[in-house]
Amino acid sequence: MNPKRVRMLNWGRPGPGPVAYWMSRDQRARDNWALLFAQQLALQHRAALVVIFCLAPTFLGATRRQYGFLLEGLQEVEQYLTERNVPFCLLIGDPEKELPDFVTRHGIGLLVTDFDPLRIKSKWKTGVAARIDIPVYEVDAHNVVPCWVASPKQEYAAYTFRPKIHRALPQFLEPLPIVETHPFSWQEVKGTDWQAAAHTLQIDEHVQEVDWLQPGEQAAHNVLRSFLDTKLQYYVDRRNDPTQDGQSNLSPYLHFGQISAQRVALDVEACPVPDAAKKAFLEELVVRRELSDNFCFYSSHYDSFAGFPDWAQETLNAHRQDPREYTYSLDEFEHAQTHDDLWNAAQWEMAHKGKMHGYMRMYWAKKILEWSESPERALEIATRLNDKYELDGRDPNGYTGIAWSIGGVHDRAWKERRVFGKIRYMSGRGAQRKFNVQDYVQQNLTSKGQCRL
Repeated sequence: MNPKRVRMLNWGRPGPGPVAYWMSRDQRARDNWALLFAQQLALQHRAALVVIFCLAPTFLGATRRQYGFLLEGLQEVEQYLTERNVPFCLLIGDPEKELPDFVTRHGIGLLVTDFDPLRIKSKWKTGVAARIDIPVYEVDAHNVVPCWVASPKQEYAAYTFRPKIHRALPQFLEPLPIVETHPFSWQEVKGTDWQAAAHTLQIDEHVQEVDWLQPGEQAAHNVLRSFLDTKLQYYVDRRNDPTQDGQSNLSPYLHFGQISAQRVALDVEACPVPDAAKKAFLEELVVRRELSDNFCFYSSHYDSFAGFPDWAQETLNAHRQDPREYTYSLDEFEHAQTHDDLWNAAQWEMAHKGKMHGYMRMYWAKKILEWSESPERALEIATRLNDKYELDGRDPNGYTGIAWSIGGVHDRAWKERRVFGKIRYMSGRGAQRKFNVQDYVQQNLTSKGQCRL
């Protein structure tokens, strides 16, 4: 493994006990650089290896839908690890308390965790590191190019970030080893009571789990294989048409870390399809997705007006008092009660499937800006709905996509117009030029203007 993928969070003195991998963002046992690095340390120290996951009872508005996907995936992780003599321990509660308690109680010698640019995850790690005196390593197992290596600063746009990623890819796009059966045992933890764990959650139970997409590593690899075999060759033509089944459907798995982006990239590169299709998909998987991590890592205001570029703040401020033809409440947005059938259909798709088509996410967020009393309120509504219903909510991709749509992040100034100022505008007419809008509406609504919510 390239050592640049690892950085130190705490320079404490190693203890004699097991090496622990605090799994958080990357919830998989295969193709996981953080787990592989933890096992490497354990073998060097002739120590046992244990994997810990700390289940927070609430997390950024996540509901039964997202927690169900997470818990089912973790059960598969536990089974895979147990078969390789690596115990899995589920902690429940505040990570800043539970992790240090576990480390102290069990005499953990070294702690490894995975990288996440979100503020809450950084706070957890800082809090844990401050309460223990052993070395703590952070491994970027989520990005192909580690976030801190890809760029030392917040990038202005994809065109400034892309050359840096492409230069670094040969160093990091390498084959992934497998987790070995661990030779040193540890018997201090027992199997997880998953049903009891689910009952500890303090979450919204009204947003139900989806049945069209199965969680877990194996399901993720099956979806990837199906995409490579049947969709990738048509990706350029179908990816922006929400009436076509042209997208990979990998975003929920990537969000929960149930599949490695590096594995996806390697398999796409090896797929016998036109280079244009590979290039288009890898642009989104690597450049655009990792640009989102860059934004959230270097901007602490990734989900607020203060995170917008100066030109966007200026133009939105200049148009604050513009009259809105329509304004809707959070409840009206949530229940798809707008005048626009296309927008209502997009909201229905998200609320019921847990995944909105990528093109429609942009249209959806921009219309919330157009129909809200302020850009701050639009940002609040879009973030709340995205994180409540999307399987891949609470993710750098989501925060960055909303910031692009509402606040011009990674974009440029466009022709000035009412409400939007110089923020890029999207319209129903523009959508009609790209795909059959009526087909999309009919796929998602029971009748004109009526949403099944």
